[in-house]
Amino acid sequence: MSQTSNPWVKTNHKPLSANDSYYGKKTKTAAYRKYEEALISFLQDLEIPDGRLTLHILVRYSNTRSDIDNCLKPFIDVLQKRYLFNDSKIFKLGVEKQVVKRGDDEIIFKLSEYVPDMVNKFPYGN
Repeated sequence: MSQTSNPWVKTNHKPLSANDSYYGKKTKTAAYRKYEEALISFLQDLEIPDGRLTLHILVRYSNTRSDIDNCLKPFIDVLQKRYLFNDSKIFKLGVEKQVVKRGDDEIIFKLSEYVPDMVNKFPYGN
């Protein structure tokens, strides 16, 4: 089986912030508040490195149609609140989706010190 490898694509457009994507103030839903509270109380203590961070995430969905990125912003915001760091310190984000049986949906993650591996190899420079 052959694998396709597309080239890097440069967009020449500033990334759009989630804050600039919608009108008005965003208010947390009851489901979000419940999720936030449950995660904050469940997550074990971790020692968060100083400086830049790498966040690896495995999103385990039972629905194959679930978008890989829909859960990221609220999940990262909960991590930020639980572990008392600013999510602007995340310089590398690796995300993978896994399909699991119904009821096994979850997120598995690892926060570690950032080690650049792509920036110096990027064909368009820094």
